[in-house]
Amino acid sequence: MSEQSNRRLASRSMAFVLAGGRGSRLMELTEKRAKPSVYFGGKSRIIDFALSNALNSGIRKMAVATQYKAHSLIRHMQRGWNFFRAERNEYLDILPASQRVAENKWYLGTADAVTQNIDIIDSYDVDHLVVLAGDHIYKMDYELMLQQHVNEGADVTVGCLTVPREEASAFGVMAIDESGRIISFLEKPADPPGTPDDPNVTLASMGIYVFDWAFLRELLLADADDPNSSHDFGSDLIPGIVKSGKAIAHRFSESCVKSDKEKEAYWRDVGTVDAFWKANLDLTDFDPELDIYDRDWPIWTYSEIVPPAKFIHDDKDRRGSAVSSLISGGCIVSGSTVANSLLFTGVHTRSYASLQHVVALPYVQINRKADLTNVVIDRGVVIPEGLVVGSDPLEDDKWFRRTDNGVCLITQAMLDRREASL
Repeated sequence: MSEQSNRRLASRSMAFVLAGGRGSRLMELTEKRAKPSVYFGGKSRIIDFALSNALNSGIRKMAVATQYKAHSLIRHMQRGWNFFRAERNEYLDILPASQRVAENKWYLGTADAVTQNIDIIDSYDVDHLVVLAGDHIYKMDYELMLQQHVNEGADVTVGCLTVPREEASAFGVMAIDESGRIISFLEKPADPPGTPDDPNVTLASMGIYVFDWAFLRELLLADADDPNSSHDFGSDLIPGIVKSGKAIAHRFSESCVKSDKEKEAYWRDVGTVDAFWKANLDLTDFDPELDIYDRDWPIWTYSEIVPPAKFIHDDKDRRGSAVSSLISGGCIVSGSTVANSLLFTGVHTRSYASLQHVVALPYVQINRKADLTNVVIDRGVVIPEGLVVGSDPLEDDKWFRRTDNGVCLITQAMLDRREASL
């Protein structure tokens, strides 16, 4: 297939991003924002990865369905994704659960989020719909998945991760035949199936689906009339197609975008505090598994106009320094020691503070002599002078959200409660 015809597939497709997830396993990080709106990597949000993949793949028509605590997500897209031009046949629609169908009907499931917006998708006159989860970190060329879908004549093509069988019980998984056709779809099975080429690995769903729009449209209307359906892709529509249609597995390794610095296909669900902390700090490695410096596949986002990072003071015990760390624009490291940490935009650290394995979200203030190890700090938090976190598990447990792996999540409300009790 020629490059020109490849581009035509993307230009006749729409990306529909499901971004209404609560993300409750991220605890207080999703108290004010939906999981896709959580910060990642120094200046991005999680949703930027799905949207950037679509844009870089050549898709210029997108819709984002929001539901849970969507204000910060909507504001981010209005500020960072407002460059689409209708005169160039480019669109990005934000689709809140606005009770368009009935006054008492929010989005009932992932499929219902698409069903309630059928008229909007119809207005785009597209051939294919690429359904995406908005809460994972990865780089992927959806054009290659579209190409496989068309070449195979599939009713649905499902994006799949290859995971060890012993880890696959946490996923919706697929059994396939030797042609790659899905013969069963199982939700978190106790004994996951292997693959024809390797019995030790299982194909797990990424929550990425490609459909012909005309086919999916009819399927959604039938599903909406089914009182026994939960109106969900993974629970209802995909198993139904596996049973009575043609469902094809698309392996992530076949369309993962890698620079010459990336050795393995990279995909992360940063849905827990531990996973979020680790994935951010992995970026500080000498050779990180995810190359965010890849200019051939940029991660687009809202870029605030801020001055460069600044490091001040150069006394023996009061030197502004950072080692093996990512320091974003607008940060001031004043007489502090920062190691193996990631500071988002506008973080200020003051004299004699020490940070080890810290993920500090935007505009955090860290006052003098604070000593922080293995922490995630929510946006705008003011760390009081002399606070020590990460050296006494019992003390940390009193005030902060401490994980089983010893990572502490710190919010302003937690600090306020601590201050009130002292």
